[in-house]
Amino acid sequence: MYYYGYGNNGYFFLLILVMLLGFAAQAGVTNTYKKYSQILASSRVPAGDLARALLRSGGSSVTVTEINGDLTDHFDPRAGVVGLSQSVYPSASVAALAVAAHEVGHVMQYEEGYIPIKIRNAILPAASLASRAPVFIVIAGVLLGMFNLAMLGVYLFCAMLAFQVVTLPVEFNASRRGIKMLTTGGYITAEEAPGAKKVLRAAALTYVVAVLSTVVTLLRLMSMANSSRRN
Repeated sequence: MYYYGYGNNGYFFLLILVMLLGFAAQAGVTNTYKKYSQILASSRVPAGDLARALLRSGGSSVTVTEINGDLTDHFDPRAGVVGLSQSVYPSASVAALAVAAHEVGHVMQYEEGYIPIKIRNAILPAASLASRAPVFIVIAGVLLGMFNLAMLGVYLFCAMLAFQVVTLPVEFNASRRGIKMLTTGGYITAEEAPGAKKVLRAAALTYVVAVLSTVVTLLRLMSMANSSRRN
């Protein structure tokens, strides 16, 4: 069974390669954050206070709270809350300030109507469905010999890929906004900025690997759908 030159061996090779990249990316996040979490920023401002200060200066009514977990930081636009994890919220490290500023960057994207985040939100319902159904639809199409049904699963899966692809500029932009807020606000020095950038760059790499993983899976689903047409 082949599609675009990828047989079973080619698929498993790509799958293993992406898995190794995923492990490396996750290890990079952990190690980079650990390194710069041990370096206090010269401003000595805790990340929770930093996030509140940045939000106030931006005229935002979004609140900040401490949440359970490690690196579970996020912005919930429905609740209007930035959640900072237990390792980030009280810390004044370069790493913690970078993470907090990144999340505030997401707030500013929503409040300014940043186009990629609007596109991502529009794709979200289809992407949520695509996280569960497509593989089963493709398998059903293959078993029943129904090419059109199998391709329906492929098209649905493309929605998840589109969501992940548009997430990349959203994440990169939030990081750029975060670094700019930290430097212009005097929360980190020019010497500390490279460390903050490394923390956010390591996190962004995990999103890149997620896209690669989805592309590999999509190739496999397309191969399976194509086999239903031949059968």
